Amino acid sequence: MKPLKKSELKEFLDEKVHLYNTPDFIPDDPISIPHQFHLKEDIEISAFLTALIAWGQRKVILRNANDLMRRMDHEPFEFILNHSLKERKTFNDFVHRTFNGIDAIYLLKALQKMYQSNTSLENIYSEALNDSNDFAKALHEAREKILSFDAPTRTNKHIADPLRNSSAKRICMYLRWMVRKDKAGVDFGIWKNIKMKDLHCPLDIHSGRVARTLGLLERRQDDWKAVTELTFNLRKLDKNDPVKYDFALFGLGVYKELQAASPKTQDFF
Repeated sequence: MKPLKKSELKEFLDEKVHLYNTPDFIPDDPISIPHQFHLKEDIEISAFLTALIAWGQRKVILRNANDLMRRMDHEPFEFILNHSLKERKTFNDFVHRTFNGIDAIYLLKALQKMYQSNTSLENIYSEALNDSNDFAKALHEAREKILSFDAPTRTNKHIADPLRNSSAKRICMYLRWMVRKDKAGVDFGIWKNIKMKDLHCPLDIHSGRVARTLGLLERRQDDWKAVTELTFNLRKLDKNDPVKYDFALFGLGVYKELQAASPKTQDFF
């Protein structure tokens, strides 16, 4: 592949953001689950639980995330605030890959304790990010608070820790959903105390491959060091909203557009 000039790369990726960051993106993506709701707390709770199980086949993710919402009577905030121990135990048979009923029950308990004490997911992440200039440390601190209600050991792995060099893809994606706001209407932008420019780009095997092909990423492992390198380079293209390019990297990776580039980009690939 011939290296792209910065202006060419930005033009190409901005075009792909415009292509994929549309309402048409929503129905087949996990973000469709929180889009079922209008109340802020319903959105942030449903989005958090959905993000935590957002790996594997998208159809299975959507099926199981919808199952979680059904078990909460499609009122996640009301359920979190007022559910009984008996109602919580009805999640015992929930399974999504390695995430099971033990993990679901713990998170329901933790969220109930948080919201009943007037501590929300927004509070936890906003306070951690505002207290630290180190994004990885902030995500670690938020993780520790969420897991502080006697979390089972097995549940720890379902909330990634960038201080252990995890890419924390699902948490970065969740923060993108909550913080980013533009006219496209895909991301929610309901958290106002975290700046879009501070977000880090979600990274997985697909987006990593695309980023390396485009010269945005040299590191071979899809880990936190790679996330920081990728985000640093995306900020060169848009310092105020670097993670908008997650749409471009995702679309190019999932839809394999790098192998079927439009005539406009044939010289680049």
